[in-house]
Amino acid sequence: MGEWKLLFFIVLLAAGVRLFRLSKPNSVVHGVPQKDAGGLRFLNAYPDWLYFDEVHFGKFASKYIKTQYFVDVHPPLAKLLITLAGFVFGYDGQFDFKEIGKTYEHVPYVAMRMMPATLGVATVPLAYLTLRMLDCRATTALLASLFVTFENGMVTQSRHILLDSPLIFFTALTTFMWCGFCNEDKHGRQFSSSWWTWLTLSGLALGAVVSSKWVGLFTIATVGVSTVYQLWNLLGDLRISPKLFIRHFVARAICLIVVPIVFYMLMFSIHFAILENSGDGDGFMSSEFQHTLGGRQMQDTYADIAIGSKVTIRHVNTQGGYLHSHPHNYPGGSKQQQITLYPHRDSNNEWRIFNATDSDFDWENEPLHYITPGMRLKFRHIATEKHLHSHDMRPPVSDVDFQNEVSAYGMANFAGDANDDWILEIERGDKRDRESTKRLRTIRTVFRLRHILTGCYLFSHKVKLPDWGYEQQEVTCNKNAVKDNSLWFVETATHPKPNAPKVNYKLPGFFGKFWELQRVMWTTNAGLTDRHTYDSRPDSWPRLRRGINFWVKDHRQIYLIGNPLVWYLSTLSVAAYVAVRGFLILRAKRGYRDFDNTKVVKYDTLCGFLFLGWALHYFPFFLMGRQLFLHHYFPALYFAILLSCSVFDLITSTLRPRVRLQVAAVLIVLAIWNFQHLSPLAYGGTWTRSKCEKAKWLKTWDFSCGDFFETYAQYDGITASTPQQSQVLLSTIGGEGRAPIVVEHKNPQGAENVQTAAALGKAEPGRDVFAGEPVKDIKSDSYVPPAGDAPKGEDAAKEISSVAAPSTTDKPEDKKDDKIDPAGVDPVPDPKAEKPAAKDSSTTTTEAKLKEPAGPLGEAEIEAKKAAEELFPDAD
Repeated sequence: MGEWKLLFFIVLLAAGVRLFRLSKPNSVVHGVPQKDAGGLRFLNAYPDWLYFDEVHFGKFASKYIKTQYFVDVHPPLAKLLITLAGFVFGYDGQFDFKEIGKTYEHVPYVAMRMMPATLGVATVPLAYLTLRMLDCRATTALLASLFVTFENGMVTQSRHILLDSPLIFFTALTTFMWCGFCNEDKHGRQFSSSWWTWLTLSGLALGAVVSSKWVGLFTIATVGVSTVYQLWNLLGDLRISPKLFIRHFVARAICLIVVPIVFYMLMFSIHFAILENSGDGDGFMSSEFQHTLGGRQMQDTYADIAIGSKVTIRHVNTQGGYLHSHPHNYPGGSKQQQITLYPHRDSNNEWRIFNATDSDFDWENEPLHYITPGMRLKFRHIATEKHLHSHDMRPPVSDVDFQNEVSAYGMANFAGDANDDWILEIERGDKRDRESTKRLRTIRTVFRLRHILTGCYLFSHKVKLPDWGYEQQEVTCNKNAVKDNSLWFVETATHPKPNAPKVNYKLPGFFGKFWELQRVMWTTNAGLTDRHTYDSRPDSWPRLRRGINFWVKDHRQIYLIGNPLVWYLSTLSVAAYVAVRGFLILRAKRGYRDFDNTKVVKYDTLCGFLFLGWALHYFPFFLMGRQLFLHHYFPALYFAILLSCSVFDLITSTLRPRVRLQVAAVLIVLAIWNFQHLSPLAYGGTWTRSKCEKAKWLKTWDFSCGDFFETYAQYDGITASTPQQSQVLLSTIGGEGRAPIVVEHKNPQGAENVQTAAALGKAEPGRDVFAGEPVKDIKSDSYVPPAGDAPKGEDAAKEISSVAAPSTTDKPEDKKDDKIDPAGVDPVPDPKAEKPAAKDSSTTTTEAKLKEPAGPLGEAEIEAKKAAEELFPDAD
């Protein structure tokens, strides 16, 4: 009974440590984002998974509440728990979490932070109970629980809207449940009700840990190895009949494999049920998946495609963007009309198909003439009446000699030239539709378009155009095209003549959506390979080489760093276990019978299990090429802390209880002193510059002491401000002790409806066409306009006015750079051609403002700016 009272006191202490000043800071806590993630980037916005902060997970809670679909690299359980806390306390999902450092308004952020904080508190008694379950003394369990309580890194991580605290809690819960089952099994209570209860709870806990983050797979591996060891021992026990062994095997298989899988899939079924409407994660999913979401459904469309059909064409590989054009020209190269890949439905995605070998074919009155492989076709952009065109000229971004520019070329009533001609090649059809392999069919036929004169293939990839292309994806004609990036399909088709059969996407069921999302999560996770300002490699984690900057504002800072005493004791214990275990193995080889000693066997089993947990949560990270951070070590740290306390239990096993308690008290006092020494970084509290410098025990600890005042008196009277742009700490990657630099972080201009992922200015390497062999070539990293192309001052406004159209669907005026050469030679822009003059000062002002990035909505945003200028001419 006295021990339960002690445990209750420990829980109160842990709650005080983790809930202290939980409402501070009252603004969005953020990490430092990076602009690229393995070649993936949202248009005009940072990918959410590049943040390890409240910007990231708070935004997901908003999307859950608004039922808008999103994609994350982590499973949904921990995010659902945070969302539940916000929903219960009245959060309506309207806070956008976009402005880093923005003060929370009408957001129950304390309640949302309370969820991970509460789970962080609950981890403390689990540490105590687990060691007691493993037959350690109460003093040892007390030491472990207080080490977890005062571990600075775990405290910092549990005080914000983050997923690591739920992950650590479910890891600790799984360990506790498994130890309870092992005790039942060891004491001969097999197949009793309590035995089944502990085993089933272990399976549920395994399902919960892997449903929080995929790091939970390491916990499954830990329990799995322990299970295999148990079954191996049962197999060697002659008292166990084969029938009984099969019962043991089946019981463990059901509870430790089937139950976690069912729990994991149940979390995703809840995820899909909530996110029923279209959102900014649509673009990562297949077209079939997208059409299961509200707002993305498509009416049935005609299956047959014939000469004269009006079609929309989608790319197969890069999130299914539409082949798109708009009345804006390339600033360099041919200076003809742009061709891009655009993720949204739009009238500028519509094309009409013509027979290039029979321009006089009367498709409006003649019978339907279906499109078959090898046909020579032209594609006319309906809104601007220009043809899909390519020529031997380098694209603006992928400036390599095996890629050609693709443009829209021509004018109304112009038949086009040979550079407008494409050969249709069918790649595959649908097994349900035999005709889809014989002729072009809507949705069901996947095809390529080969340029007739140059032999290159119509191609797109995860490369985005600069601001002048509205950051839409680049479309080129590639002579060494990767097959998957040169595949297209027709999504919609209409024809003036009746063609009755209709088709639509085959909507996937739960299992289809589940497996597709798992593939997307895996691919995205593996793609996070670029360096980050605060990333670190696994070899530095046990040594606590560096932490992570979370928040800098008002001369305060939140920086994730561990408790040095707890950290180094745990690392030393791991090394000590390896050394001692190796020494015992050598002694056994020499004939010593150490393992006949029950005490040796007890601590070898105990420490061996905890070491196994640490190793399986640590060493797999060495195999990962993706970005890694210090917080990835926390599950392994939990096992290391329990191992260090088990070593303490062994070392003090011969001491009197009072002496053991005194030794534990010294360690606890030292841990508390270390905690309070670095606590201003955990709580974002006041600190002086001199104390900060003294706390830098390692040169690689790169928290910024320059942000703190010289004295505490200087904090008096400071009122918290809410700047639109907060300061973000950037430090040297190498951590060589150089002073960190504080720079202003520019909040990226974002857009709400964003799907297409792309990388700015990265040309895709060439390959032998459809063979996958790389071709060496020189390529530019980004577009650089030719000398003299960059307009300045008033000329800039005139240049923009020459390409900006009043509507996305209106037909543009014929431009002088679109002179047609009947011989099929591309026009040469006339350098002496006059640029249109601005009509008046207000028009010039409007057009000059259009030099700002228009965002992924492209020309629609330009029209919005024009309308705003006309309605509010006096507005800033």
